[in-house]
Amino acid sequence: MNVPSGMFIFFVFRHGGRKVYFMSTEFIFRITGAIAASIGGGFFGQWLASLLRVSPEGYVIVFVLLGFLVGLILTPYVTIRPLRRISSQLAKMPAERLIAIVLGLFIGLVAAALLSLPLALLGSPFRQILPLVAAAVLCYLSVVILVSRQNDLQTFFSGFRMSQAASGESGGNSQSGDQFILLDTSVIIDGRIADISKTGFIRATLLIPNFILFELQHIADSADPLRRGRGRLGLEVLTQLQNEAPIPTQITDMDVSEVRDADSKLVALARHLHCPIMTNDYNLNRVAELQGVTVLNINDLANAVKITSLPGEELKVKIIQEGRESDQGVGFLQDGTMVVVEDGRSLINRTLNVTVTKVLQTSAGRMIFAKP
Repeated sequence: MNVPSGMFIFFVFRHGGRKVYFMSTEFIFRITGAIAASIGGGFFGQWLASLLRVSPEGYVIVFVLLGFLVGLILTPYVTIRPLRRISSQLAKMPAERLIAIVLGLFIGLVAAALLSLPLALLGSPFRQILPLVAAAVLCYLSVVILVSRQNDLQTFFSGFRMSQAASGESGGNSQSGDQFILLDTSVIIDGRIADISKTGFIRATLLIPNFILFELQHIADSADPLRRGRGRLGLEVLTQLQNEAPIPTQITDMDVSEVRDADSKLVALARHLHCPIMTNDYNLNRVAELQGVTVLNINDLANAVKITSLPGEELKVKIIQEGRESDQGVGFLQDGTMVVVEDGRSLINRTLNVTVTKVLQTSAGRMIFAKP
């Protein structure tokens, strides 16, 4: 049961047949603050009575009671409740912002400590005041600057970590290859990567270089409505990957200045990081394989998970169009596999049982040849 803070003084539960009492944290703070405020009120009453040159007993009693009441009421509002609010805000704060704040405070304090040495040589009261003012100003400026550039800070550290992993020994190289997967524009526009990432089969961090992002943005700004729609779809897929996918997705500034083409940059970056490329581009697939880069092709994955049909099995398919050869009809299974039916041209728009005669695996996918 959720109990409002400070509503009950004691919490009671039974343990071994006995009632055990626990005081709430807020009540302890109230009592402590009330005692401290009553003591302060007593000293204030005694000082006020001596100032007015009257008997101090009445003033002391009145201000002790008043201090006890004020402390009992106001202590949680200046102690535990602000701490709880700050703790709640810190728990909701993104990790990169929290790191930027802590790092900004550290840099500001270090700079203030270095600046306090010459400031201490000034005359009084400047040498007492200016070091504190400098510490406050430098900490504030450091925190503001680092928080405003927290994304650049995260990119810098991620790029540094990737460079360290790529420059390691052979064991470290294989580990960095397991940590990152470079995404090509074609696989982002395809959209299936968002669904695949939710299945848990991909464990590595998805890495999108800025030059791939610029290429995707250029497609989204195209005058051709079809290209523009594909580019905007790719941007939506990136948003889903960053916000909904259980695996991390990073945008990196790492670039290869020696080459200008986006595909060549991607292959060179994959070789540098010793990580695979995920793409649906046939030409990029072949070029990357020739240069020794591992390629993850979603089309190959889709073909691999399709239902395998063996010669002699029976399938139920609807013939929807003519085939290339004479008297051939073409239909499709639910997973998109093409079925070419011999003597099926006259059976268009009919659903019938066919017997598999041959299964052919091509780069475009799996094709099944059958006869009625």
